[in-house]
Amino acid sequence: MNFDQVPLLENTRVLLRPFLDSDKAELREIALDEEIWRYMITRISNEEELNDWIQTAITGYQLGTRYTFMIVDKATGQLAGSTSYGNISVPDKRLEIGWTWLSKAYRGTGLNRHCKFLLLRYSFEVLQMERVELKGDAVNMRSRKAMLKIGATEEGILRSHTLMHDGRRRDTIYYSILRPEWEQIKNSVFKDLVEPHQA
Repeated sequence: MNFDQVPLLENTRVLLRPFLDSDKAELREIALDEEIWRYMITRISNEEELNDWIQTAITGYQLGTRYTFMIVDKATGQLAGSTSYGNISVPDKRLEIGWTWLSKAYRGTGLNRHCKFLLLRYSFEVLQMERVELKGDAVNMRSRKAMLKIGATEEGILRSHTLMHDGRRRDTIYYSILRPEWEQIKNSVFKDLVEPHQA
């Protein structure tokens, strides 16, 4: 997929944009929080791991395999975290939304809901995807409830699916939203975020 054509995604609350070199200092300030990485496959706990994360983002852009967005709080202009499109299959019209993390100050504020709305809308209405996948750690009940809350369908658990950074083998739970489901979800779950001309 040609990510040169992916625009900035934004509404009144949040801006999703590509990584910039100037983000590194601010990322260093917010990413070295152990709690962020508890349920993630990788982690950022030092300068080397931060550099690895940045290189993964840059390589994803170059290869068209993952598009990493920086999440910017429009009220303050501060970085709040990151989220991505990945596991993209253009022939199958399928992609995954994930690799999402937020700094402590933004967890539970509703900012992630705004991000998911923008990413889902672009996936279905611009990229014309047929299926959007989301997945997570089966023991992360907060994440599981959040995925159901945005209208995703729970599909099942893949046992001993992924090796985590701490050596634990993760059971991974999958969710999806399909193209025929999007309009109903947009106009119910995300009704308050839809601008009149977009309904």
